[in-house]
Parts: sequence; structure tokens; C-alpha cells
Amino acid sequence: MKYSKYLKIAVGTALLVGPFIFQACKSVKVPAGVQVVDNFNIKSYAGKWYEIARFDFKHEKDMDQVTAEYTLNEDGSVKVLNRGFDTVKNEWKESEGKAKFIGEETRGALKVSFFGPFYSGYNVVAMDPDYENALIFGESKDYIWFLSRNKTMPEQVKQKFLKLARDAGYDLDRLVWTKQ
Repeated sequence: MKYSKYLKIAVGTALLVGPFIFQACKSVKVPAGVQVVDNFNIKSYAGKWYEIARFDFKHEKDMDQVTAEYTLNEDGSVKVLNRGFDTVKNEWKESEGKAKFIGEETRGALKVSFFGPFYSGYNVVAMDPDYENALIFGESKDYIWFLSRNKTMPEQVKQKFLKLARDAGYDLDRLVWTKQ
């Protein structure tokens, strides 16, 4: 009798929380209307990238000198190491995550997780043929990154990425230009 009370609580909790966990763990898809890079090569993409611009969000707020480093894992996933300087707390911060392909490994459609089973979309939508500059869209219009192998990005590339983002419906007034 005593255990049936706890069983009811456990089942009730699972029924209430289960749908939220399922939603958080569901497979991430490329947003409708977003075209990712074809003929993507993760080996060429691996290495260090400098963040040139982004939309601010909780985990990068007040950050300068932001970099992302991608390293291939033996299981086909990608280790992601984000690093930046918090200008308010006056300290360096790091966050390690894991990225996996959504579908074929020749398409720039990935999902990334920094928090266990919770993944978010990471879509490479434009890139130089020599893998020097990349435009990344998240799974919603709240996430965008301009990345470069260098601390600066050529103006013509910046303008091309701005046009692509504007045409995709991004509010470019929200763009934060990262100090490197």
C-alpha cells in the first residue's frame, strides 16, 4: 500500500514531464526554406574559427574575443569548444559540446548540444570554397553567426552574408559585431 502512493507520484510525474523531455530530445531539423551547404567537408571545416558577428543570447551575452574550435571525434561526431572573454565578469569562459550530422555528412546540417540530450540546429548556409568564412543559421531566426578563420572578415563577404540573412528574414538590427 505504501509503495502504491509513490508509484502514483512517479507515474504522474512521468506523464507531466515526459512530453517536455520528448520535445527537448526530438530530432532537430533544418528550418523550412533554409538551404544548407552541399558538398560539405567536415575535415576542412574542423579547426579554429573567430566569431565576427552574432545575435546576442544568454550564453554569449557580454562576450568578446569569441572563438569556436571544431575537432573530429572517432565516432563521427564533432567536439565543439567555444571560448570567449566575459567583459562584465572580466574572465574567460569556455563551453564544450558535441555536434552530430542531421542526415548526410556531405550537407552542412548539424545539431549541437552543450547540455546533455538537448540539441539545437547548426546550419552552415554559406561558405567560401576555401573554408575561410561561414554563415551559420540556428534552428530559428534567434540564432545567427558570421565566422571566419581570421579575426576580420572581408567587406564583400560581410555584405554577401548580410544580404543572405536579410533575404531569409533575419532582423539585422539585432546583430552584434564581436570585438576580436
